[in-house]
Amino acid sequence: MIYRADVDTNLTPAPVGDLLRGWRERRNLSQLQVSLAVPVSTRHLSCVETGRARPSAELILRLTHHLQVPLRERNEVLLAGGYAPVYPEESLDGVRLAPVSAALRQILDTHEPLPALVLDRRWDVLDANGAAWAMLGGIAPHLLDPPINVLRATLHPDGLAPRLLNLSQWRSHLLHQLDRRIELTAAGALIALRDEIRDYPVPASDEPLRLDSVVLPMVIRLEERTLSLFSVTAVLTAGDVTLDELTIETFYPADDATARHFADVPASQHRSANP
Repeated sequence: MIYRADVDTNLTPAPVGDLLRGWRERRNLSQLQVSLAVPVSTRHLSCVETGRARPSAELILRLTHHLQVPLRERNEVLLAGGYAPVYPEESLDGVRLAPVSAALRQILDTHEPLPALVLDRRWDVLDANGAAWAMLGGIAPHLLDPPINVLRATLHPDGLAPRLLNLSQWRSHLLHQLDRRIELTAAGALIALRDEIRDYPVPASDEPLRLDSVVLPMVIRLEERTLSLFSVTAVLTAGDVTLDELTIETFYPADDATARHFADVPASQHRSANP
């Protein structure tokens, strides 16, 4: 099942020059650096940023591409400049993205019995396999109301947090990932989520857990077993807003004991675990 969350909205969009200057400053680039790379004259760029000149749609696209502005925000800059958006935003349930949806489902299914999820840029679950739902089983029902946010479900005291044996480490890792995405997107919803998560109780001890692993795993207690899993994140190269914001999160055993546990779990066992 695919869940959706409302997208960020801005009822009073800033002028196009302010938006472009904001993205340039967010990337810590000077007007000279941008003008040489795009290219555009420094004088014209300055006039665009101060509102004394109106940028063409082509210039907006060149600037936002160089500044690595996400596709959703590129459309917003185009609208602020008086132009129509150029990047479509299709539904994963729609006909045009049907081949992608089928591929995502295949990835999730073939990854059984290991957990795998498809997430949007807020870490809301768009789809997941049975193993992922099983891992989330037993947490508070209010954390499973769609859209299910993985960061909230993991770090909330009513979520997976009490089961994480290296909560301090995993919390720091997830907050670092969240900070990086806020830096990339400047999304208000992500900033609000970060503020919320930072108010959650912090582990009493920050002493690192000794781990025999070359990657940072999530060490979780499930029933009578302790499992150690590391994650791999994949993204799509896309010209569509929906696909541009997707990530595929897959988990793998970080030690032999965890590998043996999943080797003994039939993939079909998790197929009906979707809440």
